[in-house]
Amino acid sequence: MPVEQTQLLIVGWHMKPSPPDFDSLLKSWSYVPGEVSARRGHGADGRLVLQLRIDLGVLQMEADGRPDGVRPLGHDTYLDALRAEEAIAGEDFELDDDQCVEIDREFVQYYHRRVAWLALREFDHVVSDADHTLALMDFSSAHAPNDDWVEEHEQYRPFVLFHRTQAAALAELQRTDPEAAVLVIDEGFRQLRESLADLAAIVGEDLEDDEAYDFSTKLEELRRSILVEYDLEAPLDEQLANAIAHEEYELAAEIRDRMARRTRSRQS
Repeated sequence: MPVEQTQLLIVGWHMKPSPPDFDSLLKSWSYVPGEVSARRGHGADGRLVLQLRIDLGVLQMEADGRPDGVRPLGHDTYLDALRAEEAIAGEDFELDDDQCVEIDREFVQYYHRRVAWLALREFDHVVSDADHTLALMDFSSAHAPNDDWVEEHEQYRPFVLFHRTQAAALAELQRTDPEAAVLVIDEGFRQLRESLADLAAIVGEDLEDDEAYDFSTKLEELRRSILVEYDLEAPLDEQLANAIAHEEYELAAEIRDRMARRTRSRQS
């Protein structure tokens, strides 16, 4: 290579802009082990972004659309892209290895953003991202290449349902509707029980002692705290069960009468 060309290459290399210095950013926002720390920020064009502090740096995510801002195959999310492919392929559609990798990428991205929204107490956004994750889980399990894939991913469904139920209940409290929050938790209990039963069938073993059952305990604690803080009565069916358990049969009869009157009033 001529000397002149070599010199141009060297000069060009030295003239490349140096990468941004992130030292000041990381020093001004310390990482605290065991603590989820997130904040809102703005991109160069002024758009809203989310930033999540992690051990080795900062994750930045889009607040709208897919967290990485990419439009897979021209669609808003990879789930939308897969649904389009399924519509063309028909009933024989099955995920291949590359698609499984991309699904996992989307799972992880939505997990990080869901955690950031939780830390920021943006509970409606948590619900929305959890719904997307559950829909992606439904799709991937229905078209999985094998049972191992299903088991590997379905084990996280109780965790996502817990996040969703918790966030939906807290969103109702933000709207000052504690009764709706209790109903949300009750529905979450139902979905969580179904999920745990389905998971037990998939793995072929009893999950009574599994850590996933801790989610039910945490939801029960949240439910109880709402009833106490807002001085709410427990639902009539729960009051009836408690009265029977404590052999308070006159109270049980009164509760049954109240339930019957409520049923008649709804029917009229």
